[in-house]
Amino acid sequence: MKYAGIVLRNNKNCLASVDYAPVLDALLAGGVFLDEIALLPYDSPSRVSAALLRLSTECDGVFLVCARVLLPSAKDAVSVAAEAAFEEEYLLDTEDCLFAVLPEGERGAEIVKGEVVPRVDKRRRRTYARVVLRTVSAPQEKLRAVLKEADEAGGGRLSVHAAEQYGCARIEVLYDQETPKMTADEVVRILAEGLKEYVYAMEDVSLAERFVAALKLHKLHVSTAESFTAGGVGREIVRVPGASAVFYEGINAYDNKAKHERLGVSEFTLMDKGAVSDETAYEMAAGLLKQGHCDVAIATTGIAGPDADGTNKPVGLCYIAVGTREKVRVFRFRLSGDRETVTRTAINLALFLAYKEIS
Repeated sequence: MKYAGIVLRNNKNCLASVDYAPVLDALLAGGVFLDEIALLPYDSPSRVSAALLRLSTECDGVFLVCARVLLPSAKDAVSVAAEAAFEEEYLLDTEDCLFAVLPEGERGAEIVKGEVVPRVDKRRRRTYARVVLRTVSAPQEKLRAVLKEADEAGGGRLSVHAAEQYGCARIEVLYDQETPKMTADEVVRILAEGLKEYVYAMEDVSLAERFVAALKLHKLHVSTAESFTAGGVGREIVRVPGASAVFYEGINAYDNKAKHERLGVSEFTLMDKGAVSDETAYEMAAGLLKQGHCDVAIATTGIAGPDADGTNKPVGLCYIAVGTREKVRVFRFRLSGDRETVTRTAINLALFLAYKEIS
């Protein structure tokens, strides 16, 4: 069976991008592999109509993604091409082709998972099972090698899909009812063993969710002291429902004075070693633990960029400290990318290191 996607975008404004990646990822995760993707300007009805007419005769499914404001006009264009009216909000199911007009972003992804994939499975009389692994900080070469080995072990009977962002990877093994269980189990084993030290979950949960669950399991409380991540670690934690049971406080000690007065980092350390140092990260975490309100402490300090901090330390250098009442450990990283990439990667690393410490 053949499927195609159409993304409507504003070619006149390059900043007004369409967040279509979550929708396409959801289709792929559901076993709906797109043979063609067309990026078309929303203000060119003739091109959109021509694409719809062509694809509707060539494909079993055509999925259109656009900004919410364009949904009505997009549905009108699909209705004309299909010569039928929408009886459902997002789907138009004809004898020859299934059409879907989807909003961009996570909302569109939810519709794909809840409505599009089940309808596709019904039409092709095939259902898929999936196993998801979540990892953090796996080296690219290692990740590629393990994925290649898993793909070869599958022998074309299943698919292994990996998506990575800010150091976090989501690996999905997708197979249908005709795939031998032994083959699927072997592929999962290769992934789990090959990436063992980087895996935090064998299910589709976020890193923060898994960390909060571990804190609850061990009846622990966590506090954060953040400099260059500016509260990002704490923000991820409190996004998890029920985090109030385990999160005590988050301190954004951006300035050196705040590090000294709020966390007890010594002035000598700040002067001699600098704010971005092993010693400062250690004392930030130790300062939280010393106050006696938490069992686990996370501290971050680094240089996010784009400019350095006036020292000879490079952009991307960061230190992450993770402490318990028994010990404090400090980890050094040299991250690459723009400011957002550096900070968000560091946030994920901090959560992962803290999770490993208490697991």
